[in-house]
Amino acid sequence: MPGDVPPVATEKEALLGFLVQQRDVVRLTAFGLNDDQARATQSPSALTVGGIIKHLTKVERYWMTIVNRQVAAFGADGREDNFHVSEAEELRRLLDDYEAAAAETDVILGSFDDLGYPVPIPADVPWFPKDVDAWSIRWVILHLIEETARHAGHADIVREAVDGATAFALMAAAEGWPESPWITPWKAPVPDLA
Repeated sequence: MPGDVPPVATEKEALLGFLVQQRDVVRLTAFGLNDDQARATQSPSALTVGGIIKHLTKVERYWMTIVNRQVAAFGADGREDNFHVSEAEELRRLLDDYEAAAAETDVILGSFDDLGYPVPIPADVPWFPKDVDAWSIRWVILHLIEETARHAGHADIVREAVDGATAFALMAAAEGWPESPWITPWKAPVPDLA
């Protein structure tokens, strides 16, 4: 995962490239975590790295149901509970599901040549505008970038609180960068056996 989106030639390539980049940043926050650490809350917030990944998976699938004009229910577990990771849920499976949702999103959004294609706004969602009939595919992609970037920042903070790991040190470890004067790749803490 490069630190920046590669050069782009089209608006669609740029939008989807930035969405991919933000997803990579979210996944990076889980690098080296075990299941318990992925569920760890380190602040008054209930946010966890695993919960953020679970939430973003549901967000992408929710928006693709809207794009596909299917029933767009957020899920039986409720909007607030979609951040909760149970003891039975494994980080690896959450990451795999997020990757699958992202691939589904990329196929759906990639199939539209016209970024202005209208996406009807569901009328039964109280926080959606009542004075607009449709968004565009462009708007949906921008919204997914915004939602993912917001939670990538949350995940950065939560991860740093779990074990002190920061984004570039995690990226260096994940990609096998050599240590240099300006970056030390993250290393898993050695457990205190005393």
